Amino acid sequence: MGYGNLRQWIEQLRKDKDLAVIETQVDPYLELPEIHRRVAREEGPALLFTNVKGTPFPVATNLFGTAQRVERAFGSRPEQLMKALMGAAETLLPPTLSSLWKEKALVFDLLKVGTKHVPQGEAPVLGVCHTSDPLRELPRVTSWQEAGGPYITLPLVYTESLSNPQKHNLGMHRIQIIDDSTAGIHWQKHKGAGLYHQEAETQGEALPVSVFIGGPPALIAAASAPGPAWLPDLVFASIVLGGKLPMVKDPLGGHSIPAEAEFALRGLVPPYGQSQAGAFADYDKYNFPQHTAPVMHVQRMWHRKDAIYPATIAVTPREENYYLVDFLQQVLSPVHHLAMPSVHAFWTYSESGPDGVAAAVVQDTSPQDALGTAFRILGERQLSVTRFLLLTSEPAAFSDFPKLLETVLERFNPGTDLHVFRSTARVRQEPAERGPGPDSQAVIIGIGHAVRELPRTYTEGLLPGITEAIPYCGGCLIVSGASYEEDPELPVRLNTALRERNTAWPLVIIVDRAAEAVRTQTSFLWTVFTRFNPADDIYAEAEVKQHHIGYKLPIVIDARMKSGDDEEQSPCTSTLDMVDRNWSSYFRQG
Repeated sequence: MGYGNLRQWIEQLRKDKDLAVIETQVDPYLELPEIHRRVAREEGPALLFTNVKGTPFPVATNLFGTAQRVERAFGSRPEQLMKALMGAAETLLPPTLSSLWKEKALVFDLLKVGTKHVPQGEAPVLGVCHTSDPLRELPRVTSWQEAGGPYITLPLVYTESLSNPQKHNLGMHRIQIIDDSTAGIHWQKHKGAGLYHQEAETQGEALPVSVFIGGPPALIAAASAPGPAWLPDLVFASIVLGGKLPMVKDPLGGHSIPAEAEFALRGLVPPYGQSQAGAFADYDKYNFPQHTAPVMHVQRMWHRKDAIYPATIAVTPREENYYLVDFLQQVLSPVHHLAMPSVHAFWTYSESGPDGVAAAVVQDTSPQDALGTAFRILGERQLSVTRFLLLTSEPAAFSDFPKLLETVLERFNPGTDLHVFRSTARVRQEPAERGPGPDSQAVIIGIGHAVRELPRTYTEGLLPGITEAIPYCGGCLIVSGASYEEDPELPVRLNTALRERNTAWPLVIIVDRAAEAVRTQTSFLWTVFTRFNPADDIYAEAEVKQHHIGYKLPIVIDARMKSGDDEEQSPCTSTLDMVDRNWSSYFRQG
C-alpha cells in the first residue's frame, strides 16, 4: 500500500535526504515562492518551511518536483494494475465463474479498491474545527507581485451532483483567498464541478463544496489526473493508493472527508454569485487578467492538530503538476484504447502548458475515420480544451516530439487533413483582451504512406522581414523577425513570399527568438503552444468547397507574444535581492 498521508511521504523524503527543512522565518508573500522556484529549477529537494510568517502551520513545497520523486511516491503498481484490468476487460465482461477464477489475482486486487468509512475518533483531520473566520490562519502564499491575492495552490476541490450524489468530481482548481471566510474558485464551466454548479443554478440552489488540502499523495494525484469520465476520482485515488481510501463523516454534516487530510474546508457556492477575482499566474506562469469567479462562502475548516500545509508554485516550463500528470498519463494509458478502440496510444505534452498539445496513434483507415477519432478524443472531459491535436497511424515514440511531427508532416494533405474549429470548449471563464481567448482548436492528420520528402537544411535564402531561420526538425522551420507589436502583418507577407518561391517547408513557425525556441523539445513546445490560438494564428492559402475549407502549403503559424496575451511573470527586484541576501540563512549546514 502507498503512503497513507502527507507526513508519511515527507518522512520518507527526510530519510532519503531529499528534504530541506528551512527554519528561518520566511514571508509567504513572494519570499517563499522565490525560494521554491530557485530550488525547483535545479530539481532540488522538497522543502519544509517550519517558520512561516502569519500562520502557525508549516508549509511543504516541491513534494513531487522531479520525475524520480513522483516515481518513488507511487511506484509501478498502479500502472501494472491498470494494464491488468484493461487486459482482462474482455475476459470479465460478462463475468463467469471460470473467468473470475482465471483472473482471481486481479479480482483480489479489485476488492481493495474504493473507500471505507472510519470512526470519527480515528480521523486525524477532525482534530480542530474553526467556524469563525475559518480561513484566517491559512498561509497566504502569493507567488507574484501582480497577483490579485493569495491562492490555495494544491486544493482538492470535491463536489457532487445535486440530482445524483453518486456522481462526484475531485479537481485541482485554483482558489483565491478573498478574506477570512470567502474564496473565489476558478473552475471551468463546461466540466466537472462547473457543470454541477450550473445544475445547482438551474434549481436556484447553492452548491455544497468541500476543499481538501493534503492527505495521501494518491489523493493529490487523483485530483490532477486526466482520467476518463467513467472512472470515479475517489476510486482512482484508491487504485493509486493500493488500498481503500479512509473517509470519515463530517460531524456537522455534508460531504465525507478523507480521514488523513491535513485540512478540510466546507462551504457553499451560491447560484450566480460572482466576485471580481484578481489576476493570477496559472500552472503555465502566465498572468491571467482581472475576471470574475464563483464565490465559496466557507462555513468551517477542520484540520489536524499538527497540520502541514502543502503548496506548489508555478515554475517555467515544468513544475510539480507536470511531473504528476506525466506519471498519471502513463498509468492511464491502457484506459484510452478501452474507451476509444480506434486509439492505440495517446499522450498530452505537459511542456506545452495546460491544454496545449496532444498526440495519438490511431488505426490506419482513412482521414475521414481519423477525424471521427479526433472528435472522440476531444469529447473527453479533460481533453475537450486541447488546443492542438496530432494524429498518425505510424508507431510513435511520444518522447521524441520532433520525430512525431516529422511523421505527420510527411503524410498530411493540407486540403483534407488540417481542421480548425472555432468556438469549441472554452479554456477560460472570461475572454482575454485579444479576441475570445484560446477557445479554438486545430487537428492535423498524417496517416498512411509518406507523400513528401521533408527538407532538413534551410537553403532558400533571405525571407522578407525575417532575421533568423532555423530548422527545428524535418519540414518545420522556425523563424523570427519583428515583434507582433511592430509588424502584425508579418505572417501574411511571409506566407505569400514562401508560396511564390515554392518553398519545400510545409510548416513555418514565427516566434520572437528562434534560437531559443529550437534549443530543446521543451523550449519548442513551451514557446510555440503557450502563445498560439489556432483560429487567430494559422495562416495559409485556402479555398472553400462544399462547405469544407481546404488549405494549401505552406502553413504559417504566428507564435509571437501578442497584445492581450497573458503576461509571463517574473519576480520583482526587491524580492530577488532579499532572497539573495538571505540565501545562506535558509540552508544552514548542520
